[in-house]
Amino acid sequence: MIRVNSIQMNSRLLPLSFTCQHGEVLHVIGPNGSGKSTLLAAISGVIEAKGEVFIDEKALHEMDLESLAMYRAYLSQSARPAFNIDVYQYLSLSVPACSKSESETLVSVVNELASLVQIEDKLHRSIHQLSGGEWQRVRLAAICLQVWPALNPYAKVLLLDEPAAPLDIGQEVMLYRLIRRISELGITVIMANHDLNRALRHADRVLLLDKGVLQAFGSAEEVLTEEQLSATFNTNVKKVHVEGKPLLFFDDE
Repeated sequence: MIRVNSIQMNSRLLPLSFTCQHGEVLHVIGPNGSGKSTLLAAISGVIEAKGEVFIDEKALHEMDLESLAMYRAYLSQSARPAFNIDVYQYLSLSVPACSKSESETLVSVVNELASLVQIEDKLHRSIHQLSGGEWQRVRLAAICLQVWPALNPYAKVLLLDEPAAPLDIGQEVMLYRLIRRISELGITVIMANHDLNRALRHADRVLLLDKGVLQAFGSAEEVLTEEQLSATFNTNVKKVHVEGKPLLFFDDE
């Protein structure tokens, strides 16, 4: 479980609180500049913020970097590193330091992740020979290695800052399968997301931000309403049902 109490970062993020349970998927949504990335960075511990974050009742501010790396993994929006290594070597850098798993277990986990993100044929390619979408899929596999329970029994939380941004439509389907697999293993997933329909379909909970202020927190159905989204995004949002499933669209007329 992760518990956030009155976390605040200057005027970029005003005090807000929420709780996520084991295996829950939380989507953080809001307009550009609403504080989504700031919130994730503050929860991860990479920036200092007021307030408190607890991971299974362990206070974030009391953990050193080694402990943080065991309990949570954080994927920021980032360019690829200047050094040049093969994909398999890059993945090996994310194997948890606490891992005491047999080599067969590690190989099995790497193979499963490579299959989930469809990079089996890229393991021996240089990271600088990858397209933007291929590189993002490698990063996703690596960050999941860090919190995979069979390798890291301490892992609790995976934080993803707009992980779908470099991916095409087909690769987005793969991303949400990966997230669901991680959540089924008991890992809490908190992700910033611009795709409201993906949030409507895949999120267990949704947190809506605007100008650093918490607007709503709850189930996707509770938060992603026409009235609330229209007011927050300053546009006309409609919800319809297609083949029995809800769908949001933006009416510019």
